[in-house]
Parts: sequence; C-alpha cells; structure tokens
Amino acid sequence: MNRRTTHRTTLAGTLLAAVLLAAGCTGSGGASQGEDAKAAEDPDKVSGTIKVLTHRTDLVQDGTMKEYAAEFNKTYPKVKVEFEALTDYEGEVKIRMNTENYGDVLMIPAVIKKNDYPKFFASLGTEAERGKKYLFTDFTTVDGKVYGQSPMGAVPGFLYNKRVWEEAGVTDWPTTPAEFITGLKAVKSKTDAVPYYTNFKDMWPLSQWTSVNGSVSCDEQATTRLAEGDPWAAGADLRVGDTLLHDIVREGLIEKDPTTTNWEGSKPKLAKGEIATMWLGSWAVIQFQAAAKEAGSNPDDIGFMPFPAQADGKFCATMSPDYNQAVNINSDHKEAARAWIDWFTDKSGYADDNLALSPVKGAPLPDVLKPYEAAGVKLMELDDAQGAAVKEIDNQSEVGIYKPDYRQDLVDLARGAKDGSLDSFLDDLGKRWTEAAKTAGS
Repeated sequence: MNRRTTHRTTLAGTLLAAVLLAAGCTGSGGASQGEDAKAAEDPDKVSGTIKVLTHRTDLVQDGTMKEYAAEFNKTYPKVKVEFEALTDYEGEVKIRMNTENYGDVLMIPAVIKKNDYPKFFASLGTEAERGKKYLFTDFTTVDGKVYGQSPMGAVPGFLYNKRVWEEAGVTDWPTTPAEFITGLKAVKSKTDAVPYYTNFKDMWPLSQWTSVNGSVSCDEQATTRLAEGDPWAAGADLRVGDTLLHDIVREGLIEKDPTTTNWEGSKPKLAKGEIATMWLGSWAVIQFQAAAKEAGSNPDDIGFMPFPAQADGKFCATMSPDYNQAVNINSDHKEAARAWIDWFTDKSGYADDNLALSPVKGAPLPDVLKPYEAAGVKLMELDDAQGAAVKEIDNQSEVGIYKPDYRQDLVDLARGAKDGSLDSFLDDLGKRWTEAAKTAGS
C-alpha cells in the first residue's frame, strides 16, 4: 500500500512467544474502552502526552506530521503528540512488543496474528457500529470488536506511462491478459521503453501481485475462497495473475536483467517514459507524479489501469486498507490516543493529501481514481472474515502469498534461470496450500 520511498525490510522472527505471554497478562486494559471513546469526544476531558509510532519517516522529517499535530491541537489543546519514525517499522516494532512500551498509537504490524489483537490493542468499538461509517473495519475485527482503523485505502492496478502506450498505438485499457500481453509487445516494438518493470531486486513489489485476488473474479468473497479452496486452481484469481506475470517475463517484455532493478530509480524512469508499466497500487501514483516533476516530465503522463479482466463487461478492483492505526492496550493515555486516531481518520485530510481512498464511507474518490470512476470500474471491499484463517494457512504452507519469494522463483522460472514448467510450479503451490488448510488452526 502506501509504501515509503524505500522498501520495507523483513527480518527474522523474534521472540513472538514471549510477546504473547507478556501481552496475555495485560488484557484488563479493555474494560473502559467505551469510556475512552466517549471521553475522546470531549476535548476538555482529554489530556496527556502520546507517542505515535509511524513508518512515514518522510513525513516526520519534512515536518508534515508536526503540521497535522498542530491542527489536532486546535481541537485537543491539552494533548501533546510526539512522533517516532522507524525506517524498519515491522522489524523494530515487533521487538518492542515484547514489552508494554510500543507507543500509545501505532500501526498494527503484519507479524501480529489477527486473533491476538485483543492482547495488544484497545477496542475502538463494535464492528456493527463502526462499519456504518468506515470502510475496512472487518480487517481488524475480532469477536465483533474493532481494534484498528486505517486512515486511508488503495486499489490495485498498473501504473503506466500514458504517452508511451499511446505511441505504441494502445489507447484503450486491455480487457484480457492476452490483450495486455499484445499491448506490451506493441510497446516493445514501437517505442524504446521497457514494456514492464518487475522490481525483482527490491522484492516487495512482487508481493503486490496478490492483490489481483478479487479483482479478477469480481468476487467480494475472494478471501473466503482462499481459505476454503486452491488459490491456483484453473481460473482462480491468483493463477490468472501469476500466469500473466510469468508470460510477461517469458515473452521478454521486462528489463534486461531483473537482478539489477532499483525501486527508487524506477520512478523517474517510468515518469520519463523509459519504463512503460508496473503492477503496484493507487498509493504509488503520488510518488510517481512527484518523480515526474523532479525529472522535468509531465505528471499527467502517469496513468493507472485496472487488471485486464472483466465481469459482465466491467473491470473490478478491490479496496484495501493501508496500515491500521491502533491504541496500545497498555497506554496510560488511551483517551488521547483514541482522540488522535479518530481525528486523523476523519479530519486530518491525510487520505486527500496522499491521493488515497478515504476510509469514510461516501467520501469522493481521489483524483487518481477518477478514470476508474469514469470507466465504471466496480470498487469492492473484500469480506475479511476469513483473513486470519488465510494467514494461518499461508504460514503453515510456507507459500508466502504476502511475501515476494515465490514470485521471484516464478520470474526465475519464466526467464529460464530455474527449471520446471508453469503448471507444475503452480500446482505445487496449490498442493502445499490445500494440505496446510486441512490442519490450520488445529
């Protein structure tokens, strides 16, 4: 989602059992959660100093977060907000969560299992109530209570240089994977641009391909289908997406040497037309537009198109949250922490500033998604009721649908650096997944 200007680093797991044991002794912090919410609505009753942990080092360094805090203080003058920006957010926070000292407000690390949220975070209220106003509530719901709220969301898609694609003679969005491949071939033959850039070396962009799930089939229950079936069965969303990635590479439509790619360097290259296309998400558009300005190119050349598949003649795209903000259950200032989360979600303008989806239902779409709106792309919120089960299966199978490793193997297979066939590769993933599903949670 809204990645910083550097990729996220993944470290080896650390003392998670100790985290759970320590957190299990602190569950009493949820007793006054209703009072916390009511108090947070009355600025005169909210005071204290809170520390907000964030992965947005860029916004802390340039003073943007301080400006948000100044606006917050116009409503909550008795609260002092301090920020701590972490370069390796996931790695550092999961270590801190061996203690009770992990800030007052933090983004929920991916390493924490969904069912364990009540051990670490204070409830923000019931899903039934919060779901009336906000998107993405079920992504952090455990036993009917919500434990986190994302301040913005995004949809998946291809960032592309519109000028390059037009020079290649492609002006309409491809509607099938075959049409998309044809478009990339036209880019290769009629322009000097690299048709598709894998970002293989930086790794994490490859994990973005999992977001094709739901967008291909236009199915809001796509996450449930992952939990209950084979994600790489014939026609399944992940098989369609992974097959397209494989075919792009096999047809020689990528950079000359994937092992030398560079995420930061890819931004100005796409902006200038040296690269034509990348699969990322709407969160990235603002970064590439900024790169275009810095490179002296036209920011309007940065386009965004949906995955090449349609249902009933319409494209579909899933809406997903960015990091979810949560209140540390051990915080001495839960009311102030809750006030910050509510204000940051509702009033800060953070989503607008990042050209992102607002989590508030009914809010207008950001400008970067106006082409989606004009084309009638169906935006869907996936049902995440089985999200915890999917992650459990993923961990037990060691497939890693939210990690880049297996898709690096897929790219290597397609470019001839690894032996085997596509069918056997994907069938093996499916076998491992379905075998793990039989015992997950037991």
